[in-house]
Amino acid sequence: MGTHFEADRRQSEGNLPFEWLTRLRYRRFSTQMVGEILSKQWADSLVPAASMVFVIILFMILAPGLFTAANLSDMGRQLGEFGLVSIGMMIVMIGGGVDLSVGSIFALGNLTALALTSIYDLPPLLVLPIVVCLCAFVGLINGILIGYFRLRAFLTTLVTLITVRALVDVLLLKFAVQISASFYDNPIWDFVGQGDVLGIPFSMVVLIVIAAITHVVLSRTRLGWHIMAVGGSRRSAFNTGIAVRRTICLTYVVSGALAGLAAFLYAARLGNSGSYPGVGMEIFALTAVIVGGTSLGGGRGSVAKAMMGSIIVLLINLGVVQMGLQSGSGQLFLGLVLLTAIAVDVRFVRNKDKILSRLYMSPTYFRLPAPSDPDDPSSPYAMNDRLRDVDLIGLSQLDGAEDVIFDADDNLYCGDRLGNIIRFDGPDYKTPKVFAHIGGHPLGLAFDREGVLYTCVGGMGLYRVYPDGRVEKATDQTNRTTFSIIDDSRMRLADDLDIAPDGRIFFSEATVRYDMENWPSDALESRGNGRLICYDPRDNSTRTIVRKRVFPNGVCVEPNGKSLLFAESWACRISRYWFDGDKAGQIEPVLENIIGYPDNINRASDGNYWMAIMGVRSPALDLALRMPSVRRRMALEVAPDEWLYPNINTGCVVKFTAEGKILETLWDRSAENHPMITSMREHKGYLYLGGILNNRIGRVRLPDADPDWTGPASYWGQR
Repeated sequence: MGTHFEADRRQSEGNLPFEWLTRLRYRRFSTQMVGEILSKQWADSLVPAASMVFVIILFMILAPGLFTAANLSDMGRQLGEFGLVSIGMMIVMIGGGVDLSVGSIFALGNLTALALTSIYDLPPLLVLPIVVCLCAFVGLINGILIGYFRLRAFLTTLVTLITVRALVDVLLLKFAVQISASFYDNPIWDFVGQGDVLGIPFSMVVLIVIAAITHVVLSRTRLGWHIMAVGGSRRSAFNTGIAVRRTICLTYVVSGALAGLAAFLYAARLGNSGSYPGVGMEIFALTAVIVGGTSLGGGRGSVAKAMMGSIIVLLINLGVVQMGLQSGSGQLFLGLVLLTAIAVDVRFVRNKDKILSRLYMSPTYFRLPAPSDPDDPSSPYAMNDRLRDVDLIGLSQLDGAEDVIFDADDNLYCGDRLGNIIRFDGPDYKTPKVFAHIGGHPLGLAFDREGVLYTCVGGMGLYRVYPDGRVEKATDQTNRTTFSIIDDSRMRLADDLDIAPDGRIFFSEATVRYDMENWPSDALESRGNGRLICYDPRDNSTRTIVRKRVFPNGVCVEPNGKSLLFAESWACRISRYWFDGDKAGQIEPVLENIIGYPDNINRASDGNYWMAIMGVRSPALDLALRMPSVRRRMALEVAPDEWLYPNINTGCVVKFTAEGKILETLWDRSAENHPMITSMREHKGYLYLGGILNNRIGRVRLPDADPDWTGPASYWGQR
């Protein structure tokens, strides 16, 4: 092994052509920001936002008179009415349907409002709920037929469109003359139609309020999530227990109610009882919603998109009129816009993931010094076989004991892949039992002064388990990075932790971009995606203390109570962070150019430290770290199970001093007992070994260790 290792090492040490240019290119000009933008839900709004800006600029050039103060005020009132109808259409489409009857419902609401005010002289505050309820009732009919009787939405609402429009025409013959001949004098009615609030047209104020409420409902409430789920997949929504029929029905009721509200505002503004109000409105609303980016297939859309689409459609209609083009030009233009929007929608949905997959992973240039050869007897990492004959605990009874720990009563604990905390009662450690069930995979473990067990849970954050087995979330959020595109407030991969004398808990989050299943992607990036976080149970506060670390992993608070050691796996180094004292906030190198990928760090009985190495570096990957383009192509063109992963099949345990001097190593040369070691814990003269891919816990005797030393006593003293 030594000859080949040395040859590969010399090859990886050589300079690559234009390596300085590669370093500059990938450190200064990465695609990470573009990938993060495309991964956000609001990225779907970029296309309609750009289209809206384009349309505004276009008509500012072609029809500058469109943007006078009077026209803008009138446009605001029209947008207030049309936007409400578009929001209703958007809600229906997110739920997987379509409502072609909104124009006829709008006409019915307009006629009803004018009849009740002009003929029957009812007050506006009474007319409003009557109109909204009547239009919601028509929507209820649509909802029952489509949601409960499973009729096709397109045909059902088309029939409703024709039927309601015919009803409006019949009622016009009876009431049109009376409405036209009457005069309704009411200050509230006049304010609704022509008034403003702080210079903003009243109908626009109503739209803003309804839009805000709708956004909150869709994005923050169970009802909104149900509508999204039903639109995404009705069968899956049904299988998860969502009332699919009721949810579909409700979307049509809301659409009808919003059309009625818009009709009330329109009636107050114009008082027009003619036959054309609402004609073609279903086409305009449908165009606005699709142009805004709401998916034709359901499950995707937002209020902001609907509003941008409404502005685009309204500007095109008014702009064509302002330019004096022939009748029908606006409809022709809108037809072309709708066709283009549908094409963009279909293509975007089909190709977004492909585009994102090509841009999201953002490898950087990262050069590691060549490590020493473990087969060289003079190497501080000289290989041996001290882990060959270790005792095995829980063989084939465990799955993924990433970390191990002891309580003050000598009981042994570890996590497993099923989301459990497993306990072995001392002193024999023969029978495992479930101490607590958390749900996610428990990783790092630490006991506080009161015997409460804290654990980092991948994808879930920091949790605590009380002595009676009760589980409680400590924190799963921290302060968001200012001006960051990545929403790094929620934790994705909390990893290892330790507790300071004052009770503060310091833990690592290995990456803010990938979860546990995709950790190899972070290895290929080798970018500073990780951080250290501090949680203070005294005031339940959480804050990030160190950022831009390369897969930070093991954390160990030093006995001085002012600093901690932390490992960066892909950077192959150990550093010291001072969280208190004169050096507070400083980071110092302790151990660099480690032969493998460091994981957990824990105290030793002689005042030094144990470190787990989960795998040995390979010259091939070290070389690839200097070639970001190769790693990117590999991620795009090679199946994930064939990527150039970090080697995690040969584990090692290293003892080192606080100054970074290697004292001893423990290897399993054959990689049979412990092929991957992610943690170790010294306890009463033995070293206990954990591994996230292992089905056991190892135990090896330490001849020179203090047989009475325990971790709890080291941290909290004898109890």
